[in-house]
Amino acid sequence: MLIYKICPVDLWQEAEAKGRFDGAPVDLADGFIHFSTAEQVAGTAAKHFAGQDDLLLVAIEADDLGEALKWEPSRGGALFPHLYRPMTVDEIRWTRPMPLGADGTHAIDL
Repeated sequence: MLIYKICPVDLWQEAEAKGRFDGAPVDLADGFIHFSTAEQVAGTAAKHFAGQDDLLLVAIEADDLGEALKWEPSRGGALFPHLYRPMTVDEIRWTRPMPLGADGTHAIDL
C-alpha cells in the first residue's frame, strides 16, 4: 500500500541532497513524519497546505517502513500513518508535482 507525504519542493530538494528526509518543521515538532493514505491526501492538502504552491506528492510503500510506521488516530479518529524515523530517499517510489488549480485546490495525481 502506498502512503503519501506532501512536501514543499525546496525541502524535498534538501532531502535529496542529504539522502534522507528528516521531516518538515511540523514533523520535527511532533516527533514523527506525517503521511496520508490515498483517501486522506486531498483532505490533508486542503487542511494543511491550502493555497501553497511548489508542492510535491511523495509516495512510499508502507510495508517497506517496518515497525517505525505506526497507524494512529488523528482527524475524526481516522488512522493516519506516522513514521518514527527519518526516511531515506531510496525508499521513495515516486514524486509528482501538486500544482494549484484555478479553483485553488491541488491537483493530486495518484
